[in-house]
Amino acid sequence: MSSSNQTLVLGGGCFWCTEAVYVKVRGITDVESGYSNGKAERPSYEDVCTGTTGHNEVVKLTYDPAQITTRQILEIFFVIHDATTLNRQGNDSGTQYRSGIYYTTPEQKQVADETIRQMNQDKLFGKPVVTEVLPLSNYWPAEEYHQDFFEKNPNQGYCVAVAGPKVAKFRKTFSELVKA
Repeated sequence: MSSSNQTLVLGGGCFWCTEAVYVKVRGITDVESGYSNGKAERPSYEDVCTGTTGHNEVVKLTYDPAQITTRQILEIFFVIHDATTLNRQGNDSGTQYRSGIYYTTPEQKQVADETIRQMNQDKLFGKPVVTEVLPLSNYWPAEEYHQDFFEKNPNQGYCVAVAGPKVAKFRKTFSELVKA
């Protein structure tokens, strides 16, 4: 990993769906599903699903800012999930599915705050954005079977019904950012 690469962590509902999109994005050099911004040490998927750990299902993105900007990453993020519903994405509900941007640099925070302010000012979604913007804390990788889940299980029901359409929406909306 080049020293110029950056890390940004996003919570956009089920990490299978979010990961399925970002592995296809030009300039994203690594995507890892995990859990962040909770209080437990080494939480398991089962622990996080209880909603009692405070963790969010997230993807940790490593990216090359020379190829993709933080703003572009966030534009994709706000197209592929519902940032206006607290603690819910589709049929998935609970604090572990909250919309969140977990930054690792002050510049990322500034871009996130400005992006959300502009979307709310423009009433882009008709409702206010409820995405939390916080420094990354207490991150843990998800279990191995969650990594690259969509790629390994494209015909699994949830992947067909939820992740696949998100990938298709990304490809259509951001065709210039799809990896070759």
